[in-house]
Amino acid sequence: MKNIIGIAVTLLFFLQTVLAQGGSNMIQDGSKVKFDYTLTVEGEVVDTSKGKEPLEYTQGQGQIIPGLEDKMQGLKTGDEKTIEVEAANAYGEVNPKAVQEVPKNMFPEDLELKPGMVLPLKDNEDRRFTATVREIKQDSVVLDLNHPLAGKDLVFDVKIVSVE
Repeated sequence: MKNIIGIAVTLLFFLQTVLAQGGSNMIQDGSKVKFDYTLTVEGEVVDTSKGKEPLEYTQGQGQIIPGLEDKMQGLKTGDEKTIEVEAANAYGEVNPKAVQEVPKNMFPEDLELKPGMVLPLKDNEDRRFTATVREIKQDSVVLDLNHPLAGKDLVFDVKIVSVE
């Protein structure tokens, strides 16, 4: 009889511990998470994982935008949620200093520049980034180095596929 009571107490303690931690499939720092998403900006779908592999990241490692990572904390496998992320917690506000005018002769002559064109660039340390052509002047080009989603609030419809 004492063994049965001992086993029951041990089981009860284990269940309380698991419940207090939210179960092993709750997103917490260090969790490896896979999720499907659809990203909407100003009512328009701009990205989705539909038809692709789920996005994978480790919670607490800064691998996804901060506002999304914060709001994923505590979700569990199978959860579906609409998460709104303000611009400041996504790609930041638009930085006017990131709009630069550069000489036109920095670009290959055969490159037909157009406003709205996104250019892949590299800095002196070989880091890649993009710039959007804002304006083309006679001798210069105005480039916007802000992320294309800077200054925009984001809406993610997420479904948690797995939490390890």
